[in-house]
Amino acid sequence: MHRVTLIPGDGIGPEVTRAARSVVTATGANVSWELAEAGMYAAKTQGEPLPQSVIDTIRRNKIALKGPMQTPGGDSHPIRIGDRTYPAVTIALRNELGLFAAVRPIKNYPGVTSRYQHVDFIIFRENSEDLYIGVERMVDVNTAEAIKRITRIATERVSRFAFEYLRKLGRKRLTIVHKANVLKLTDGLFLKVAREVGHDYPDIDVDERIIDALCMEFVMKPETYDSVLLPNLYGDIVSDIGAGLVGGLGVAPGANIGANCAMFEAVHGSAPDIAGKDLANPMAMILSSLMMLRYIGETHAADRIDRALGEVLEEKKHVTRDLGGSAGTQEMADAVISKLQM
Repeated sequence: MHRVTLIPGDGIGPEVTRAARSVVTATGANVSWELAEAGMYAAKTQGEPLPQSVIDTIRRNKIALKGPMQTPGGDSHPIRIGDRTYPAVTIALRNELGLFAAVRPIKNYPGVTSRYQHVDFIIFRENSEDLYIGVERMVDVNTAEAIKRITRIATERVSRFAFEYLRKLGRKRLTIVHKANVLKLTDGLFLKVAREVGHDYPDIDVDERIIDALCMEFVMKPETYDSVLLPNLYGDIVSDIGAGLVGGLGVAPGANIGANCAMFEAVHGSAPDIAGKDLANPMAMILSSLMMLRYIGETHAADRIDRALGEVLEEKKHVTRDLGGSAGTQEMADAVISKLQM
């Protein structure tokens, strides 16, 4: 039995996590749940947005499914864990748990409106360094600067993770993304190390793109890509571009994976304006739970969800308003469950 830490989150988070949980349970997968609260709700009820107990339960269970959440007070109230500070709960979790690789599958689903067809690639984003280490300073009152840090150890770690992930899926091509033509030391090191790791995987073709050229090609011919590997900042930006190619953040699942823990989450926001109104699209959360099932070896359950969700989307009878229907959050999840039982 796989015990999963379930973090409902804020806004629409409890609704979409409830929907995803019901779908996972309906498959009969060997999963049990441990509830943990973080975000705005935890701040109100426990006095802090990220209690240490949440980190402890994820470390103990090694797997988490997380809904979208808000950080109380925004940037003016950073999250404090010991002597460390973070701007948001999700960033704190990634760093405290050592979740060094962000994985974002980008795929067309039937019935989901998109400008493109036949898109099916994976984004691998290094999660721990680059400009996101948050080391900034004011040189004077009119000048600010930030440190961009790229290390061999972090680049090798995420590169090897990406190649192993692709090998398990039977995929055959990885594109390394960089700006080494300008950032010769930092992005130059990222490109050099990723190439070196690629030599250990002769069954996977490796090519490279400068980040601006990649963005242009994503807009022109995204169906030609199989997978991409990027440093943190570029990966953050390109992940949202990728979601836009196939229908938006509402259909985009995500995972943050480390050596000992993994956290799966929908990448959209908490949408407090529609919270509690049974309007939220649960698709991204269901797909994130599908990724979680594959990660823990419940492949058959994951494949069944993928098929059932695809049928519901294609029929368009029981989908939420943003997908062209009139169903509520749980009604859409129940439609997926009905397909599972056929």
